[in-house]
Amino acid sequence: MARRLPGGQTMTTDATAPGTAELARAELEKRFNRLVGTSATNLCTHCGWCIDTCHVYLATGDVRLSPVAKADLIRRHYKRSHDWMSRVFPRWTGARRDLTEDELDDWVEAAYQACTLCERCVVNCPLGVETPQLLAAARGTLTALGKSPEILGQLADAAIAREEHLDMFSGYFLDQIGVLEEEVRDKLGDPTARIPVNEPADILYVPLSGAHTIVPQAVIFNLVEASWTLSMFEASNYAMFIGDIPRAKKIAMRVIAEAERLGVRELVVSECGHAYAAFRWEAPKWFGGPLPFRVRSIVEVLDEYVRDGLLPIDPTVNAEPITYHDPCNLGRKGGVFDEPRRVLAAAALDVREMTPTKAQNFCCGGGGGLVAETDWAEQRLTFGAPKANQIAATGATRVITSCDNCRHQITELGERYDIALTDVVSVSELLMDAVLAAKGPDLQEER
Repeated sequence: MARRLPGGQTMTTDATAPGTAELARAELEKRFNRLVGTSATNLCTHCGWCIDTCHVYLATGDVRLSPVAKADLIRRHYKRSHDWMSRVFPRWTGARRDLTEDELDDWVEAAYQACTLCERCVVNCPLGVETPQLLAAARGTLTALGKSPEILGQLADAAIAREEHLDMFSGYFLDQIGVLEEEVRDKLGDPTARIPVNEPADILYVPLSGAHTIVPQAVIFNLVEASWTLSMFEASNYAMFIGDIPRAKKIAMRVIAEAERLGVRELVVSECGHAYAAFRWEAPKWFGGPLPFRVRSIVEVLDEYVRDGLLPIDPTVNAEPITYHDPCNLGRKGGVFDEPRRVLAAAALDVREMTPTKAQNFCCGGGGGLVAETDWAEQRLTFGAPKANQIAATGATRVITSCDNCRHQITELGERYDIALTDVVSVSELLMDAVLAAKGPDLQEER
């Protein structure tokens, strides 16, 4: 296969090593399902409607990076096995059987570097072609071939190792939680406030790494006197990003087994888009049926507390203009749109919508694990230009979002595109500030 080099030169590369093409085809077949199948052959008419919906294409103008072009890299190999016309006339339909190393490198660019699996192309496709499903199949295939980003695999392995060596981690973890518990008591002016760990309760709350995913939620749980306990594990599941389902199941099962052992009625996931998707949508498929407890995002729980009038709220503490960014997994894929907006409407004075919004909101450009891959930082910040433009157009000085990856990406976009942002915070943090402001006089009396 001829590959173009800088300056217009070309070089010819050999086919993949013996057996690699066969392994790649076998891995692709493992991932062939109904969603992949309907998008893998002739459903796509190449109408081009998806092109202008993709933040990567809009940021670069590179048609090679459009959804249809990226999907075709994988689709042409599925066609050879699953499309009768391609079996008879492969040259006519563009079907291919053999894979070269250069083609696999193109898959890395298409499926990892230049796609966040945000699904904006899907909701705008007149036929509902599941391009992200094709690219996810490519991700899984690349992982089996040892060609996925190393950092994502390492993060997945670290999550599994935490369970395998929990005795080693637990002492340090509990010491950290003790420090955060003192912070919660100080904020509430209540020496009896707790962050319970490993206790039977109605709610198992699964955080991410960082006090900002534990303290605000603990403040609110204590105020409403919820029956809750904190998970020993983090919610994130990086094996999802590399299409490694066996590892993804191991990571999810740590928390599921913990929830079953503690007899909880509900598993509440921290503000993390892909973690919510893993427990709410993927785990029931992985394990063959509904989980024995309810699964919700903490944002849905906060919305319930606000609607039920369980929290004192002073929105004047959040007076500067804010805007909400919908994480793709929580919003477009999960349908959680109104809940965070109701919380923000109660906890802030000036909430501004982006245009477009909700299901049409642009991906921040850092999803699909891209934030973790430092070698691609320049590309992901370039791909985030449509989101930066959306934020700047609102005139908001704070961005609220329910995903840590989005939070990191938008913070960097503010610096890259010179947006005057004060900060980027979660719904939980914004609500906590409004609640503590409302309790101010009570806290002074208690102290």
